[in-house]
Amino acid sequence: MKSKLQQTLEKNSKVITAELMPPRGGDPVRSLKIAQLLRNKVHAVNITDGSRAIMRMCSLAMSKLLLDNGIEPIMQISCRDRNKIALQSDILGANALGIKNILCITGDSVKAGDQQETKAVHEFEAVRLLKQIQSFNQGIDPTFEQLPDKRTEIFSGAAVDPSCRNQRSLKSRTIKKKEAGANFLQTQIVMDRKCLADFCNEISNPLEIPVIAGVFLLKSYKNALFINKFVPGANIPENVLNRLKDAKNPLQEGILIASEQAQDFINIADGIHLMAVKSEHLIPEILEKAGLNLEC
Repeated sequence: MKSKLQQTLEKNSKVITAELMPPRGGDPVRSLKIAQLLRNKVHAVNITDGSRAIMRMCSLAMSKLLLDNGIEPIMQISCRDRNKIALQSDILGANALGIKNILCITGDSVKAGDQQETKAVHEFEAVRLLKQIQSFNQGIDPTFEQLPDKRTEIFSGAAVDPSCRNQRSLKSRTIKKKEAGANFLQTQIVMDRKCLADFCNEISNPLEIPVIAGVFLLKSYKNALFINKFVPGANIPENVLNRLKDAKNPLQEGILIASEQAQDFINIADGIHLMAVKSEHLIPEILEKAGLNLEC
């Protein structure tokens, strides 16, 4: 059976997804409680895989726990920490556990994290990982002619940054991801609607690949400055910074900004992806203020 995410996108209906970081420890209870708040509010919950090169519970385990609790996961797989055999094993394992959606990412540099002495692997990057999933979906074994134990049925996606200054490189990379088997694109943080509209009109729409636009909750002026400095492609505009700086309640202003962007971006792209790092419990409030639900 196809995932809810795949079915919704194939019907050309709008998709709502949210991002959830696994716990920094062995107990998933707190993360599962947050995930339950998102149940019936979003089509799927995206589980990060070592985001910002910081240790957390593996995406595979957390995705399975969500599935067991009736919540559809999008399992991220980062190429940074595993060689190709480990990546291949995780793909097969995810399929066996009933995890249908996988987002393929290259992964943040270990220099962004808190264990900077760690050695990155990067035997694969996002395009090669997408190709591997495509091969498994076709029943192709990496060393033999055919997989002896049935092909996989993975709905794979890739990340993109519509704010990338090098538009030629962005287009070329997006085409490669599409050809490698990407079925959908999830964007990085989007703060400029023109960048999103241009990307959809000039790149993704001609390629006939759906785009889920990233909406990020900014919690304060200080938080926005940090995001602008350290998160690639953030480019938070001056008017947004000023709104947070002048707000009597910066968090509520951030929720309002995110809800406005969600309401706007869902009409430009094929859906929205909500990110609220360490404040995922606020995502339902953002959706409520935006007037968005699963029937949108």
